[in-house]
Amino acid sequence: MYYKEVEKQHYVCPKCSFHLRIGVKERIELLCDEGSFVEMDANLRPVDPLKFVDKKSYKKRIEEAEAKTGRTSSVVSGECSMNGVSTQLVVFDFSFMGGSLGSVEGEKIVRAVKRAIDKKEGVIIVSASGGARMQESSFSLLQMSKTSAALAKLAKHKLPYISVLTDPTMGGVSASFATLGDIIIAEPGALIGFAGQRVIKQTIGSDLPDGFQRAEFLLEHGAVDMVVNRNEMKKTISDLLCMFQDKEIQAS
Repeated sequence: MYYKEVEKQHYVCPKCSFHLRIGVKERIELLCDEGSFVEMDANLRPVDPLKFVDKKSYKKRIEEAEAKTGRTSSVVSGECSMNGVSTQLVVFDFSFMGGSLGSVEGEKIVRAVKRAIDKKEGVIIVSASGGARMQESSFSLLQMSKTSAALAKLAKHKLPYISVLTDPTMGGVSASFATLGDIIIAEPGALIGFAGQRVIKQTIGSDLPDGFQRAEFLLEHGAVDMVVNRNEMKKTISDLLCMFQDKEIQAS
């Protein structure tokens, strides 16, 4: 298959609709009106409070991830417009330490929520993560409650939060803010869950059903609200924002 044909479809196979993983840059271009995205909090950098070392030191892993991606954390956050609707957008970068949730990532999400409250806008979080970052231990786990508390404040102000689950969304991310959306949208075929299938199978001692932890399985069992093709994602989100905030749709 000609690669440009897949690229033109935002990395969705035109033959079978398989959704390939995409990066932060492509995700922002897909969702945001051209030139509207303004990144915030790009100066935040992770620290190593525990002086953690496994096969490599945490400091070394951060340096390698920064060299690989050109970013300082696994989250890019900012404000943008989607079909003319202003919103706060948070996007996870799986290529930065598996999109893991650390103290910087949690802080960026909380700041995005605060901006949304101040500006009376909605929040969109696009998750792609293996879960909490083990190198930060409890500092990472605290981000689950920290982000959840911030989103509770957003709800008190009656502002929408739309969670977009992409492949994969696992661990502490799926167990906190990723599944707290007013609307939870998943991309087709996305792997979504807490523990891995092998761990679950060993724990319960029986085989798992076909399609277990995939977006369509979760939709069938009520864990997500809709499964949306990537090429329809921007229109779907902007329509939902307009519905929640009683705004007029400017474009499709």
